[in-house]
Amino acid sequence: MVLGRATRLLAGAMTLACLVLIGPSTPSGAHFAASPPVEPVRDVVPNRVMTWNICNPCGDENNVGRAAEIATYAPQVIGMQEACVRDVERIRDYLEQLHGLVYHVEYGSVLRNRSRCGGWPWSPGGFGQAILSAAPMTDRVSVEYPDGGSENRGYMAVTTLVGGRPVRVFNTHLAQRQQEEIRAGQVGVLAKAVARHDRAIVLGDFNAMPDAPELTRMWARAKDADPQCRPSPAGTGVCEPTTDWQLKFDYVFLRNIDSRDQGVHPSPYSDHHPVHADVDLT
Repeated sequence: MVLGRATRLLAGAMTLACLVLIGPSTPSGAHFAASPPVEPVRDVVPNRVMTWNICNPCGDENNVGRAAEIATYAPQVIGMQEACVRDVERIRDYLEQLHGLVYHVEYGSVLRNRSRCGGWPWSPGGFGQAILSAAPMTDRVSVEYPDGGSENRGYMAVTTLVGGRPVRVFNTHLAQRQQEEIRAGQVGVLAKAVARHDRAIVLGDFNAMPDAPELTRMWARAKDADPQCRPSPAGTGVCEPTTDWQLKFDYVFLRNIDSRDQGVHPSPYSDHHPVHADVDLT
């Protein structure tokens, strides 16, 4: 018997409610991991990508709410920063069980830190980047920058489908504010990797405004998905803020790819806003 969409979503919600009441059997919530794979009951937007620093630590890590934010825009690919493996696992599970969206996941953890991500003292949680994609991903690389600044930082990259075409997708988180020289070195490493590909999408929290000197090499390789946003020391560029403190730190950089639409969406679940872009790879 083939269940209808509404029935399957209701069944998934009831299953999740039971799990919330009795708790997961393992720290990572292996109930979902052990479940047989299911077909998605809702389609993603095939040419849509998203970047989001989900914020850690931010007090109450509301992964149900985070999943709902992502499901609102249903991107083909999501790049997350400040991502604990356990949080990403739960977000992925909620996307499937509550919203009918099925994603593959790859991690680019650069730090194992119990205070950040929990876990046992001998097995702390992984912290860094993650990419969720509705299509399988191949050729994953995870690179830690030689100098992370005040905390380990790096980038990851995968090859996956966006708009039905294979493309290299990068996801990064640069050094914290007031560390311009360190970010400049990190951008040099990242831009060199991006330049090896004819087409690429670079997602991430760059912790720098568009006209910051350390981003010069990135702008030489790619453009922002928002056509109005560009480096402009004279202040003529119009870039929508992506953080609660009204600064643009989060980017969807496109290399030899056009943008159809771009949006910034303030969220109660992070001090950074999800940023989505609809791209054209034709």
